[in-house]
Amino acid sequence: MSSRPSTASRPAAVALLADLAAALRRRRLRWYVFGAQAAVAYGRPRMTADVDVTVDLAQTSTLTLVDDLSRAGFDLRINLGDDFLREARLLPLVHRPTSMPIDVVIAASSLHTEFLERRRLIALGGVRVPMISPEDLVVTKVLAGRPKDLEDVRGVLLEQHDLDIERIRGLLGELEAALGEDRLLRRLERLIHKARTTVVRRQ
Repeated sequence: MSSRPSTASRPAAVALLADLAAALRRRRLRWYVFGAQAAVAYGRPRMTADVDVTVDLAQTSTLTLVDDLSRAGFDLRINLGDDFLREARLLPLVHRPTSMPIDVVIAASSLHTEFLERRRLIALGGVRVPMISPEDLVVTKVLAGRPKDLEDVRGVLLEQHDLDIERIRGLLGELEAALGEDRLLRRLERLIHKARTTVVRRQ
């Protein structure tokens, strides 16, 4: 008898990721988890009701991916025509067994390629999934800049004691130059200061 936990006994996000990993493994597609689930893995627990992943399609078409995922238990949350799907860079799906939403981002930039190269295998509830690196997660969260994103960054800074801060600064500096933005590094430094202040207070 298999000792693998049943879908019913697993947390919804773990059951979803197990089915997703199996489907993408069959195509040998590279991918990683980012967003709230990564923030929970590297930082502090918080409520989250969805999953975000990036997938490198390589030579696979978007239509083929959608078909594969449908057989694995994932449906599109909205009806999208084939013409739209061929060019889509975001697939809004739902996992039928858990009713949990998942957004699949199609890798399309050099930044996505960098993130894919630096991803880490993380064990979640007995399932090993590729996760965006904590440094790259901080970059994406600082770039997003919403209050919940910045709180996620604070959690990662407090929990991950071996972060490559200089790499984070370097990448944010490059993004500032590319986007004509001048607040990203200042935003990061404020969060680093707050995290250090919290640590000192604890001590």
